[in-house]
Amino acid sequence: MKTLFLAWQAPEPTRAWFPIGRLDAAPDQNYYRFRYTGGALQAHSQSGMAPLVAFPDFQRQYESPELFPLFKNRVLSSSRRDFSEYLGWLGLDASNGDPIAMLAVTGGERTTDNLEVFPKVEKDADGAFKLRFFLHGMRHVSSAARERCARLQENEPLRVMVEMDNPVTRLALALHTDDYHMIGWAPRYLVSDLMHSVSESPILNARVIKINEGPAPLNRRVLVEMRGCAGDDFEPMTSPDFRPLIQET
Repeated sequence: MKTLFLAWQAPEPTRAWFPIGRLDAAPDQNYYRFRYTGGALQAHSQSGMAPLVAFPDFQRQYESPELFPLFKNRVLSSSRRDFSEYLGWLGLDASNGDPIAMLAVTGGERTTDNLEVFPKVEKDADGAFKLRFFLHGMRHVSSAARERCARLQENEPLRVMVEMDNPVTRLALALHTDDYHMIGWAPRYLVSDLMHSVSESPILNARVIKINEGPAPLNRRVLVEMRGCAGDDFEPMTSPDFRPLIQET
């Protein structure tokens, strides 16, 4: 079973992000399940979020033999001529048309709504974990930083630095090159769990996995892999905001 979470962004003035739902997928068994999480109730009480049209009841478990349209519509169709090129941008093998794998990397962003998808972070028996994401916020960095991004190399190490006063999110994880150019950020919905791992084992390593030249859009240019270690007592993404409102049936 593969797991993705769905995040919702509140409108102005806060523009806060909440993890509102969990998608569990077993494509080989033609089984998909969506449940709202505790973050949906937080988003409802703090920012007035209503249930999504596709899933109109907070207290219901939704099941389907196919991927729900809300998620499927966030993946490039395999019938597109540029589909193989698109998989290449994501660092996926050309034979891997798994929409869950694609969503885990891209986040399923769309300009027409305020939703984003991200994968559940899993740790191994030693507490180690890794995750991949595209560098966020490149349009907001300096021109010198964008020029430095253009010179990045695959497997180049990046420094992970904590921002305590980010003007948008307050707490953020910024990524810097070894020569101290701040080139972007880790996705904001990962920050809480990553910060918890830093507090227990203050080592987060990041490196460039893939560089995509134009015509790849700016938010698909730099694919990053981050590795860290979580303590025995901490399981990523199990706080109340991530827990399903309806338990397995």
